[in-house]
Amino acid sequence: MTRPAILVTGATGKIGRHVVQELLAAGHPVRALIRRHDQRSVALLDAGAEVFVGDLADPESLLRAMRGVQRAFYLPPFGPFLVHTAAAFATAAREARLEHVVSLSQWLASPSHPSLTTRGHWLADRLLASLPGIGHTIVNPGFFADNVLRTLPYAAQLGLLPWLYGDSSNAPPSSEDIGRVVAHALMKPELHAGKVYRPTGPALLSAAEMVQAIERAIGHRVVRMPMPFWMFVKAARLDGASIDELAPYADYIEEHQRGTFELGAPTDHVLKVTGRPAEDFESIARRYAAAPAAQPTLARRLRQFALFMAVPLARGYDLKGYERLMRSPQPLEPAYAPDSEQWRREHGVAVPAGSLELDQLEDAIGFLRRSALSRGRA
Repeated sequence: MTRPAILVTGATGKIGRHVVQELLAAGHPVRALIRRHDQRSVALLDAGAEVFVGDLADPESLLRAMRGVQRAFYLPPFGPFLVHTAAAFATAAREARLEHVVSLSQWLASPSHPSLTTRGHWLADRLLASLPGIGHTIVNPGFFADNVLRTLPYAAQLGLLPWLYGDSSNAPPSSEDIGRVVAHALMKPELHAGKVYRPTGPALLSAAEMVQAIERAIGHRVVRMPMPFWMFVKAARLDGASIDELAPYADYIEEHQRGTFELGAPTDHVLKVTGRPAEDFESIARRYAAAPAAQPTLARRLRQFALFMAVPLARGYDLKGYERLMRSPQPLEPAYAPDSEQWRREHGVAVPAGSLELDQLEDAIGFLRRSALSRGRA
């Protein structure tokens, strides 16, 4: 029996490649959309995927990529043009008459969030859900384990773990589990159309518990080192992060510190969708600890120490200047996720005790802001 062909965008990334692997293992023909040929695309070819060079922002390119496939995964890029790529994807999907689309969103997605990227996710979700005759599934994970474990080589080589997230808790999912949820939603759309899934790890962990799991993974004690955001930006740029990727990160760190990723976590969505339990954080950390960069040698320790010492002297990004240059649209009343009544309602988060007074206070603040603006224009 011939299985439906599936298009995977972002196929060389940390989530996309796991989607491809899961689909191929299940016997689905996979067309992997890539920006350019490199070693990662060669690996996709070797695994059995068809590789198609195209651009997520180009509707004509996307339509060519969608010819002959029945389902597709939309993985939005970081950057100010997320809504543009969603519109291009939606246009191509409608013309190609796809039967089902799975899109990657965010737990934070709301129309009033301070982050342009997060507001873009909210708009993309609704745009794709409105396509006539096309089923749609949203996968909206919270803060990934990968974000926490990117600095694991410092912990492995120097015993220092740079930390930006305060003492709040999280149930971070692995990129592999997110990819598996996406793949299973694509394989059986009749079970998942109209659904929203939030993959998480199996347990809500405090910052101390995550550090302890990292210590067990690498086999020695680690000192959690609070890292100022300006230093993080420099370190991330040294590590190859783009300004588009880092532009919304200050808001995400603020959300983490406020405990937004604790809300509603953990879920059983990984088990429900894939039939396999979610990976625990220590197992994910052990996989990162097995990577060559985390293996202790004198040369690697010296290199990691040199990088650590170079961070304060490295160039960062002018994120505020970037925001001014892009002239990004702003909501009239920006609100972090838990402060937004609409976000709480859409995400099934319980309104805190005394919510009536809270909503009245929010209404009053909004009225005073509008009044102040009116007086300023007079």
